[in-house]
Amino acid sequence: MSLSNTPSTTADHTHAPTAQEVRRVFYGLVIVLALGAIDQSIVATALPRIVSDLGGISHLSWVVTAYILASTATMPLYGKLSDQYGRKPMVTIAILTFLLGSVLSGASRNLPQLIVFRAIQGIGAGGLLPLAQIIIGDMVPPRERGKRQGVIAAIFAICSVLGPLLGGIITDVLSWHWIFYVNLPVGAVALVMINRTLRQYAPLHARRIDYLGSVLMTAATVSLLLVLTLGGSEWPWASLPIASLAACAIVTGVLFVRHVKHEPEPVLPLGLFHNRLFVVASIVMALTFMGLLGATLFFPLFFQLVMGASPARSGLLIGPLMAGMALSSLFNGRVLLRAGRYKPAQVSGLTLATIAFAVLTWCAATSQGLGTIEPAILSLGLGLGLVMPNMTIAVQNALAPVHRGVGTATLTFFRSLGGLIGVAGSGAVLAWQLRRQNGGALPHMTMFPEGGGADSALTHHVQAATVALYRHAIASTFTAGTCVVALALLVILLLPEIPLRDRLHTPSPATE
Repeated sequence: MSLSNTPSTTADHTHAPTAQEVRRVFYGLVIVLALGAIDQSIVATALPRIVSDLGGISHLSWVVTAYILASTATMPLYGKLSDQYGRKPMVTIAILTFLLGSVLSGASRNLPQLIVFRAIQGIGAGGLLPLAQIIIGDMVPPRERGKRQGVIAAIFAICSVLGPLLGGIITDVLSWHWIFYVNLPVGAVALVMINRTLRQYAPLHARRIDYLGSVLMTAATVSLLLVLTLGGSEWPWASLPIASLAACAIVTGVLFVRHVKHEPEPVLPLGLFHNRLFVVASIVMALTFMGLLGATLFFPLFFQLVMGASPARSGLLIGPLMAGMALSSLFNGRVLLRAGRYKPAQVSGLTLATIAFAVLTWCAATSQGLGTIEPAILSLGLGLGLVMPNMTIAVQNALAPVHRGVGTATLTFFRSLGGLIGVAGSGAVLAWQLRRQNGGALPHMTMFPEGGGADSALTHHVQAATVALYRHAIASTFTAGTCVVALALLVILLLPEIPLRDRLHTPSPATE
């Protein structure tokens, strides 16, 4: 079965959406995306207040982990089901599930309840980003899609900065419950806007759900994510629980591959992986986010512990990364993609990101000041902002409409999976370096106040030794990030470039 970019037999160009229709749907999608993006970062700020009210500090990290696991595992399912049942029903289900999880999370009376309800919220959130990208792919020709996808990337960058700020304000002024309740009126507006303006297109697949494939894929994905999340933190990598989860991931993964080979309508068509562009794009996205999240996770630690910045100031110092991503994403979509080519911008972006990572490694290892570090962080953001929106457009342009949904969602899944691997891997690198330099034991981490604060020679010596340990260990994570992004640069050279279409291939609107 060919998955190449060929017009569907059900395409009907006379029913292309109007500019006003595209604009109204896009505004609704922007609101939905902002909700999902902010929710990933807003909760972290309120965690101290949550544990103060609910207790259970030993399991506090699961408030975030449950959300990430659920949202990542469900991404491919949303893509496939949207191909079978249409985008409108699935985006409605995703928003309603997200809002249900928000209500239940806000009403939680203990930490186990909150963890379960955050997982429900994550199940809904798993459809927000991929479905938004899929819907834009249905409504906007590839050559004009860049500015829309660029706005999406910019929204995520901006919301990742606003999230912690809003979380602190809402928690202080109202209570932590309202960081969940505030989603309700905003989500309701988005739901009404999308349902009033988004057409329901006739499904391009038979309405057959691959139940067994869905169960096997979800089991394999969740087991793998649990290994990455819990290994080296909750349990040692060589422990029985981690080994059992790894075995479960392998067994269910093998069973899934065997199943989809014989399933006429699999939840994840293996034919996707016969498409060279899709395979290269998935690897590049996974590697890019592996390097990005793996290294930038320690930016706050570097600024606060090594450079003595306050938590508030460290947040501002990370701002250039997001600003760079937002600016380059918007510039790429409105200017660079007009030529109908995506690969030159991606190669340039990964080249700039690799150089920026290398400079950051040198800055961390040699005690350079902010005058060198901040331009490098901005350059890293500028480089990465040229990669992510283009990759989604390239994949959608290469796949036939019948597989656009599952292809886009699976690409988003690999992006998230790469990020989780990067976080787990960089944490392992940091811990290994600290133990190696400290005689096998992790040093005690103390945040020293900005400007020093050492009242004795002994305190000054301890501070200097601790800072030196963390400086070199964090520099090692930046080195790993440089290597991973450089590998992504090499892989992207293998990416085929298919000229972007300036016409829209969409299925026919369904009769409602």
